[in-house]
Amino acid sequence: MRGAGVLGSLPVLLEPAQAFADPPASPGAVAAKPVAPASMAAGKNVSGPSQSGPAGGPVVHAFTQAPKLKTWFSDIDVGLQVEAGIMANSARTHNGQNFGQLLSPYANEPMLNQIALTITKPVDPIGDGYGLGFNFQLIYGSDARIYEIAGISDRWMGTEYELTPTEANVALHMPWLTKGGLDGQIGILMAPMGVEVLNPAQRAFYTLAYTSEYSVPFEHVGAYFQWHVGAWQVLFGIDAGNQVSFGKGNNNGRPDGYFGFSGQPSDTVTVNGLFRVGPEDAWRTLGPAVAHSAQRFWYDLNASWQITPRWSVTGELNHVYDEGIKDNTWSAVGWGSYAATPTLSFNARAEVYRDQTGGFVTQFPGNTSYMRSILGRPARTLSAPPTTYGDLSFNAVWRPHVSRYVKLLQIRPEIRFDRALNNTRPFAAFTHRDRILIGGDVTLGF
Repeated sequence: MRGAGVLGSLPVLLEPAQAFADPPASPGAVAAKPVAPASMAAGKNVSGPSQSGPAGGPVVHAFTQAPKLKTWFSDIDVGLQVEAGIMANSARTHNGQNFGQLLSPYANEPMLNQIALTITKPVDPIGDGYGLGFNFQLIYGSDARIYEIAGISDRWMGTEYELTPTEANVALHMPWLTKGGLDGQIGILMAPMGVEVLNPAQRAFYTLAYTSEYSVPFEHVGAYFQWHVGAWQVLFGIDAGNQVSFGKGNNNGRPDGYFGFSGQPSDTVTVNGLFRVGPEDAWRTLGPAVAHSAQRFWYDLNASWQITPRWSVTGELNHVYDEGIKDNTWSAVGWGSYAATPTLSFNARAEVYRDQTGGFVTQFPGNTSYMRSILGRPARTLSAPPTTYGDLSFNAVWRPHVSRYVKLLQIRPEIRFDRALNNTRPFAAFTHRDRILIGGDVTLGF
């Protein structure tokens, strides 16, 4: 929830950061947010090829160079990804805001959304069945204003374009409990809940659904684990809260946690379910007693179905209830994708989102308004009355091959229709019931 003055706790659980995303079979196709670890490759040979002959005897190599031994550091990957975009607004907004859009907030203004530097080390064996790796990602741009972490990066710059780490964690594999063992990440983590993620190469649309912006968390400092139980995974973890850390970087000094599951009932269907609970409201807003005891409950269920090699669909159901501010949201989102060619796909998204008291869907015009709201400090915000939002979006995703030096070129033109379904006027500085956004983004990965 991101409400005025009471903003509490928001890509991927156990998923490594990626400098760029290798194009999926259908570019732009959306799937349920992956819940996969940077796990060890089964049977990975770390000592070089076999040196035995047909009968187990030695092989004589004449004038051949000895194979290079793989070290733990040899598969570290470094990448760079850049995204820029614009969304023009059909309504002449007096305040220059695209209301309800956190990552494309400014109407008719080109934006450098993010420059992402990513360093990853997949989990490799370190002995006795254990594995170790790490993930690190630093982003600069307008998106960083919404992904900062209080007590870590919220005071670094204070400008329209910010700098923040989105991942800085140690990834582990532990051969415990079951044959598949336990995977974990400890440190700064992207939140696991929901479908749409920060990485533009891993989501279908430039704009985000209301659910993705206001009813799932973004960043955590904590630990998350994935326990492999047969074909399914049990998910659990604990953290300091949404986009907060410790000490003065926390808004109420109480922990939050997740519990859920992920699995594939069939080769073409993936299902994820997560429940989250814990205090998220700032003590400066509600007072220590209420802020420490009032719980926020988050529920998210999503599934994806690859109907054919060309057609796929994804659905998400979400509910959030906050005891402190007595507010809740309900929403349903659906995505559909058609892969016309190996490099071109077309997507559609439809959503109904109910903000019961108007405390969740909030705009943050100031450069530091978002993070100040999380901490309960005075901030400039814009909120609408209780509203049921409907949005319908269409786009194309084109990923042409450029050269071996450019790993990804993604171009996404988009048109989005928003409407207040209960006759309120949340758009165009609270003068319009409807709005059309037209624009898109370009992403380059190296």
